[in-house]
Amino acid sequence: MAIMFQRIIPARIQLGVLFIAFCFQILTASGAQKVEALPEGSGALINHSLMLVQRLEALLAHGNSSDVALRVQTLHSDEVKVFQAHSLVLSLQSEVFEGLLQHRNASGLILRETADCATVFDKFIRYLYCGEITVLLEQAIPLHKLASKYRVSALQEGLSHYMTQHLASDSPQGHVVSWYDYAMHIGDVGLRDSCLQYLSWNLSSVFQSGEWRAVSDDLLLSLLQRSDLILQSELELFGALESWIGHNQPGGTTIESALRSVRYAMIPPGQLFRLQKQSPVLLKYHESVRDLLFMAFQFHSASPLQFAKYFDVNCSLFTPRNYLSPAWGSPWLINNPTRDDRSTSFQTQLGPSSHDSAKKIMWNALFSPRWLPVSLRPVYTAEHGAMQAVRAEEGRPRIIVTPATSSVDFAGVSFQKTVIVAARQQGKVVVRHVFNFHQSTEESGDFLAQADLQRRASEYLIESAMHLHIIIKPIYHSLIKAKK
Repeated sequence: MAIMFQRIIPARIQLGVLFIAFCFQILTASGAQKVEALPEGSGALINHSLMLVQRLEALLAHGNSSDVALRVQTLHSDEVKVFQAHSLVLSLQSEVFEGLLQHRNASGLILRETADCATVFDKFIRYLYCGEITVLLEQAIPLHKLASKYRVSALQEGLSHYMTQHLASDSPQGHVVSWYDYAMHIGDVGLRDSCLQYLSWNLSSVFQSGEWRAVSDDLLLSLLQRSDLILQSELELFGALESWIGHNQPGGTTIESALRSVRYAMIPPGQLFRLQKQSPVLLKYHESVRDLLFMAFQFHSASPLQFAKYFDVNCSLFTPRNYLSPAWGSPWLINNPTRDDRSTSFQTQLGPSSHDSAKKIMWNALFSPRWLPVSLRPVYTAEHGAMQAVRAEEGRPRIIVTPATSSVDFAGVSFQKTVIVAARQQGKVVVRHVFNFHQSTEESGDFLAQADLQRRASEYLIESAMHLHIIIKPIYHSLIKAKK
């Protein structure tokens, strides 16, 4: 080991000297330079970094002074790509390359890569020389695989960030599901959660895309367990599930688990009757969900107050998701939201039970672009005889949603308010934020706390308007049974 160490060090030093000499030649070869002013007395900064990057790129392209040939073999293929590279650059960027170069027995390295990674290896090796890379959606995973394999951590982090920021981008077959599967495989929790949240918040559009069929069994069951899904109705979810089952033909256990995750109590009884008679999947697996359907019909036939005396209503069957249909809430488009306070009124059902189908609630919503807490509001000072000035930017957006009237029908039920904020990302309108608050607070304390609504190009505005959707979700509570 000591002999190997003595033989390696001079080679590394020689390469280092050559590299430094090369850089010095670059910095002195041209009169063009970037001079940046520094604080007085500190001199001036002469910056040739861009020129250095350009020369390094040329060094890779022409193979000048190369001391190692990288032979990239595509697995299960005869295709071979050869790159004339430089040991010092590879070793500085990757400890894996450093180890491979120290133990090589010839002037070249043989690297075996999958077809997708071999296709983008030229981009990967260029990044090691130039520190920049142009990425297409379909190249993100193979480039991340290479960055992970050769432990180029900066590129790994950059590609993970790229994927989280481009979930809304258009692609022929979709890419979010494949990115989710990849994140699960490598254990990237941040990317996994970003993909899952995107799919959950934009589920109706996912149903309409080819990507829905690519959803795996595990991802499907994960989605069905969530209460934050944003879609038109539970009936839409059942239709999409039936389509997915027909296309993917999963095992019986998966089908039964998926069908038992549908919240049948959120579907009107007339539509439930139709599903029992017309749905091929439900006809085949009726016994697997018979108890859930029976509970759903009972829920629709009695008042929620009476139903809660005998059954546990604190389970997913009776918990609404974020439904966009008119019975659950209303869209609200606010033009020029920074101009002044706005208000709107809308009507929702008292609850999803058919027993309450004729009972409606009026809601009032108030949006203030520059609301100030009491501690920051202007006060009169006797010393100056005037109100203290308050700058407009000191306020923050605020939204309040309250029922127009109270009613005895509210007994045994509370209301969760959900405000959905849409935005345009990569040319597509998607859900940007979801804010939840409850009846006890009447408002969301962190509503758009970090949003810059003053800026015309704000990501929260679509053509100078803010697009909201308010959803009212009744949450039923089990009543305490009186002792006899």
